[in-house]
Amino acid sequence: MAGNCSVSDDELFARKLQAEFDKEMEMSEKAKRNQDVSDSDSDITIEPDPPDWEILPSDLEKDMQQIGGKRSDNRTTNAVTELTKRRSKTHDLSDSEEDTEEYVHSQNKDNASTINGSSEVKLNSHNSISSSKKKLNVSHHLSESDSDGSDEKKCTDKSNSSYIKTSKRESLVSKASTKTNSSPKSKLNISHDLSDSDEGQEKKIQSKLSDVKSKKKVPVYPLIKASPKKKLSVCHDLSDSDGNEDQTSNSSQGKIYRTDSPVNVRLKRKQTELLEEENENSNARPKRKLQPCKFGSKCYRKNPSHFEEFSHPDDESRPSTSKGSSDVTPPPKKKMRTDPGSSRSPRLKYKSPADVYKEAQPLSFFLTKVSGIPDEFNTSYAMDLKDILSPTMGNLTASCQFNYMFEIPWIMKQYPEPFRSKPLLVVHGFQGPNKAALQAEAAQYTNIKFCQARLEMAYGTHHTKMMLLLYDDGMRVVIHTSNLIERDWFQKTQGMWISPLFPKLKPTGSKTSGDSPTRFKHDLLEYIASYKAYQLKEWQEHVSNHDMSSARVFIIGSSPGRHIGEKKHSYGHMKLRKVLNENGPPKDQCKSWPVIGQFSSIGSLGPDKQKWLCAEFLQSLATVKGSSSIPLSSINFQLIFPTKDNVRTSLEGYSAGASIPYSIHVAKKQQYLHTFFHHWKSNFRGRNRAMPHIKTYGRPSPSSKEMAWFLVTSANLSKAAWGGLEKNGSQLMIRSYEIGVLFTPKCFGIKEMFSVTNNMYEIDKNTLPLPWDLPLKPYVKGDKPWIWDISYKDLPDSNGNMWCPS
Repeated sequence: MAGNCSVSDDELFARKLQAEFDKEMEMSEKAKRNQDVSDSDSDITIEPDPPDWEILPSDLEKDMQQIGGKRSDNRTTNAVTELTKRRSKTHDLSDSEEDTEEYVHSQNKDNASTINGSSEVKLNSHNSISSSKKKLNVSHHLSESDSDGSDEKKCTDKSNSSYIKTSKRESLVSKASTKTNSSPKSKLNISHDLSDSDEGQEKKIQSKLSDVKSKKKVPVYPLIKASPKKKLSVCHDLSDSDGNEDQTSNSSQGKIYRTDSPVNVRLKRKQTELLEEENENSNARPKRKLQPCKFGSKCYRKNPSHFEEFSHPDDESRPSTSKGSSDVTPPPKKKMRTDPGSSRSPRLKYKSPADVYKEAQPLSFFLTKVSGIPDEFNTSYAMDLKDILSPTMGNLTASCQFNYMFEIPWIMKQYPEPFRSKPLLVVHGFQGPNKAALQAEAAQYTNIKFCQARLEMAYGTHHTKMMLLLYDDGMRVVIHTSNLIERDWFQKTQGMWISPLFPKLKPTGSKTSGDSPTRFKHDLLEYIASYKAYQLKEWQEHVSNHDMSSARVFIIGSSPGRHIGEKKHSYGHMKLRKVLNENGPPKDQCKSWPVIGQFSSIGSLGPDKQKWLCAEFLQSLATVKGSSSIPLSSINFQLIFPTKDNVRTSLEGYSAGASIPYSIHVAKKQQYLHTFFHHWKSNFRGRNRAMPHIKTYGRPSPSSKEMAWFLVTSANLSKAAWGGLEKNGSQLMIRSYEIGVLFTPKCFGIKEMFSVTNNMYEIDKNTLPLPWDLPLKPYVKGDKPWIWDISYKDLPDSNGNMWCPS
């Protein structure tokens, strides 16, 4: 046929075409390997595809126009435009990357054409616009003059070769066929074949190719894969509006330009749905029966794989660790204990220190805030040092801090900035090097002064923990159990009583006036005077000049010395005995009620419980109104002290035991004491794992629903703190400074007893918010009290540490 290429020319053309293609592939592949491709989504990575090239529909339309030598009719243009729209709608995301790659390879194999005769030319073209399986034929009618022999020479031009890049996830296999006849009207048929039924079919192409002058090679951008964590492949989708916007961004040229973030909203939504479906399927699977852990509820393991192999009694309260769970969060952070009948909202709202203080009136008993427990347990009936010193509590003008241990730089940070330059008096019991170190810490603060408490009794300490806060409109007294060091306000259970704001007395009033029925002002002045320190004279004046008639608690203090006569009943357990004899519960109502003592340190109490513990000390605690001669044998004396495992599994771990001193040498001498011991348990206050440094004493009813009285104090279980009677009970010997406050129902206008509860949402003005749960849990076989000076290497603590004291 005239005008057709010879066989040798066709073969030469095909070889040159293939060589040029291979060269361009190699150059493009090297360039892409050196290119660092990233995406705005940190969880999405881009993986390069094989470096092929693509001709888009608009470029194809231009080629047809140039081959014909004139612009094609409007029908051809409309056909291509309509084609693009239809293929955009049918573009779809493959179910998996492996299936897509298999589909692409099979289509590529079907795309191979062979050269038959002198007029057969092998062409291989691909299209990445759509992954639907439809056949598309676009025919351009050319005039008779378009089939002359001049076009035959142009078909050998290497620069006019074109290729279509195939994406891993989306491919269109097209077979271009051109057929030239001797008839005046020749047709060039271009077929894009996506049907599976055409696999393996060979197409013979006989055509004259005209010169394509302005053909451009447009790269197809690589697939986008989700990160391994998501296990979901994502490709650029043109089926929704996002894809249409990409296509129309340069509609005049018909080119698709890659946007900065090719992962659109629809694909991310699909990804989320697939992940949720996977989680649901994994949760629906039946759980296999697990082997019980030999440690049971005392298991210290944290590795999630351990809980997949072994069961524990408290597994229901343990956060899920299944692999299908994409959001594992500790339950306390998300779940709140709510009472159906309570008006309290589970949503926590910010409360200022003044709001928290007002909510806890009239008892005004608080625990310190604890780091590492749910917020709900720190928003009500809990305050920290910054809250106490907050400007919302008053405009502070001066302060006095009584305590056992100090960290001056940390203390100053707790004061608000405007108050850090205000006068501060520090009352301590340090001597020698410890005193020098304390003064050195405060050298940079010119507003700090010191008062050293006199300790004339051997083994005595200044253990009092009290704040005197002076405001421009009044004065406040805080009696608490925390040392002024950071760790005491971090993850320990501590307690405090915060007084009302005592107003100033009128200038015409007497300094002895302004006292309360509990003689709070009188006892406070007596206690401060026992220091016999000139540095405290100014503060004695401040106390005298304020009206403290609103105080409803009794001061129970201890001051070193041997107290005789009336002074014997001014301090220690004898002061408690006197107050309970005058204001305690009725004898006929609670003579058989148990007595509770809770503390963080134990001293030497003697080899026999009848020497002190169950004699004079229990007699004071068991005193009722009008009588202290109660048969002590009928009293159930219960002592709360942490076990070794309480400490080991605490928030701080074994290090919490450094603040719970009980020596092995003392414990060996008084093993009778262990029969009184009960576990530390504070679930309803959220402090089960916050080891107690608080010291409390009280008398609950056998039903654990009422409380006859309650005492919070700095005094531990020791004769040095509470005092011991000497000379047939004629004098009381005390070694240390201590102070606490006693709550009795009568002084708060309650006719009978305080009510107690284990539900935070049932606390009202008549309810005492105890720091521990009732009823108490006694020690059982295997439970051992915490001893701080022996090693514990059998099991690590909650932080993975052992305890090896030096």
